[in-house]
Amino acid sequence: MKPKGLPKTGGRAPGTPNKVTTEMKTWLSGLLDKNRKQFERDLKRLEPHQRVLLFEKLLSYSIPKMQATTAQIDFGRLSDEQLEIIINELTKNLENE
Repeated sequence: MKPKGLPKTGGRAPGTPNKVTTEMKTWLSGLLDKNRKQFERDLKRLEPHQRVLLFEKLLSYSIPKMQATTAQIDFGRLSDEQLEIIINELTKNLENE
């Protein structure tokens, strides 16, 4: 165990990929590619809600999650007409839920 505060010595150089991770990704990619048709057949056999859950899980590996943003609106600067539009849109959305 290294004493606290001393730099790490040995191991991989920064930025060097992990060999096991690289091999696993290559193997998994090949496995998925070779079994693509079977995977598609299996997907079609799932109940719709199960299919949606699986798609949601798989999407996290291909599309990065978006971070929540907060918009700040200075309502004091809006005209009465602009405020009315916002109120109508919010009311419409609440009625549709």
